[in-house]
Amino acid sequence: MSDHYAMTGPASRSWSPSDEERRRYVEQGWWSSVALGELVRQRAAAMSDRIAYIGGGAQLSWAQYDAAGDRLAGQFVAAGLAPGSPVAVYLPDGPWLHAVYLACERAGLVIVGIPERAGDRELAHLVARTEAAMLICMAVHRGRTAAQLADTLAAAGSSVRLVGELDADGALLVRSHDGTTLPAAEPVSLDGRAVGPGDLWLLNSTSGTTGLPKCVRQTQNRWFYLLRIAERASRLSGADVFMSLVPGPFGFGLWSAHFAPVVFGAPCLHLDRFHADTALRAVAEHRVSVLACVTTQFQLMLSSPLIDELDLSSLRVLYTGGEAVPAERAREWERRTGSTVLQFYGSNEIGPFSCTALTDSDELRLSTVGRIVDGLEVTIYDEDGRDITATGGPGQPGGRGPGLVGGGYWNDDEANAALYGADGSLLMPDLVTIDEAGYVRIVGRKSDIIIRGGKNISAASVEADVASHPAVDMVAALPVHDAVFGERVCAVVSLRDRSGTLTLPDLVEFLTARGVSKEYFPEYLVIVDEMPQSMGAKIAKSELKARLTELLARS
Repeated sequence: MSDHYAMTGPASRSWSPSDEERRRYVEQGWWSSVALGELVRQRAAAMSDRIAYIGGGAQLSWAQYDAAGDRLAGQFVAAGLAPGSPVAVYLPDGPWLHAVYLACERAGLVIVGIPERAGDRELAHLVARTEAAMLICMAVHRGRTAAQLADTLAAAGSSVRLVGELDADGALLVRSHDGTTLPAAEPVSLDGRAVGPGDLWLLNSTSGTTGLPKCVRQTQNRWFYLLRIAERASRLSGADVFMSLVPGPFGFGLWSAHFAPVVFGAPCLHLDRFHADTALRAVAEHRVSVLACVTTQFQLMLSSPLIDELDLSSLRVLYTGGEAVPAERAREWERRTGSTVLQFYGSNEIGPFSCTALTDSDELRLSTVGRIVDGLEVTIYDEDGRDITATGGPGQPGGRGPGLVGGGYWNDDEANAALYGADGSLLMPDLVTIDEAGYVRIVGRKSDIIIRGGKNISAASVEADVASHPAVDMVAALPVHDAVFGERVCAVVSLRDRSGTLTLPDLVEFLTARGVSKEYFPEYLVIVDEMPQSMGAKIAKSELKARLTELLARS
């Protein structure tokens, strides 16, 4: 067995690093002794005019990025936000998203990262769960003004008392909940307010396996750790040009767009909206060398005729994931672009678990999710929670180490109780095997989720929404294989009135009115006369899955 990671036995539940382990993580370079905001300050001093971020019609040099962070932080403090206050950031990816994140850090606020495509219900839930004191959004967000969004939150009983409207030039207008505009802030001191690398820094959402999104507690050190692993795996440096197509509030987007450019002093490019042709043109124009995207996005780019017409010779690494990476398509990408496909396996909750590297053989890079990352202690559990690490699995993996910081979910004891194994390891939602060299292969799924285009969709959440339709008696949400998106959502439904009808457009209209995020809409609807049930009177999903192709053909 390789000695680059450790296999563990039973210990205490809900493990957290000791003071000695924390010191060691800093000494080993896994954790940082300074926060990201201080590194930005250093970049601004050393390379003030060089580009930090491009996208969304904006471009920021390192000096401009640093100054924007201070300016916005000053406005947050002047608005009366106390250190530790949660602030809901509901912005599109681009330079101003990073500037707001930087400002929150320097003002000592906790970022609540909300995906730009979140529906009203998801937005209201995350704001309520975190008790966010302020909402920051564009002056017009997807056709609605900031005031209209604030009214929507107020109707849901929101705790938000301040709304920050950001314009295309990064100017922030702060209003109170009654619409009163706060006067322009005088310069204020930020001394002693900044979040440290080991402090609670951000809460991001995860679809999890049941119900509405949960909020994962994040420290910066988790992503400094992942970045050091990535540096070794793909030889990242200041000579790189990054382009991230992954939403900022999630782990993949955080390390590839918010941390990597700062740590290496390299520029990062965002797109206003993903389109395969636009992305490929951007790679060629800006000489991108490290591209981060979910599997669906790289497959769409691979299907574009531009992939053979543009000069993509600058590209050396494609980081992808979020769902299964099809080996043949990855090989085709490498053949046609000359770059190498790499991936991390992990989660918002645990950070990195394993990764592939430039030094791996082609077979290992494309048939596994890589090797257990350095510094991580691993346990494998059987279905009864017993330690079967010595067998190599298959079983559910758990880990503890430099990435296991933050403390699990925010304000959710029940979810946290299910997050850890018997020895305190934080659990992954899959079934895996781990060979003697430490390479991980995913062989099954422990949780009931559907992965569409890299987005984890809770089957239980879809079922709860569809079941609320007055015509629906019973429902099961199932994955349908898709060559591009990996999986799509199918709702199998029985009706209260067996002679009644329900169409997919009717169902989508109903879900839209409920404020459900579009990613959670079923894309297939199958009506059955009777829902098969197991001996425990539950819906027999295994039977439905076996019959799904037949049911779709008949629908």
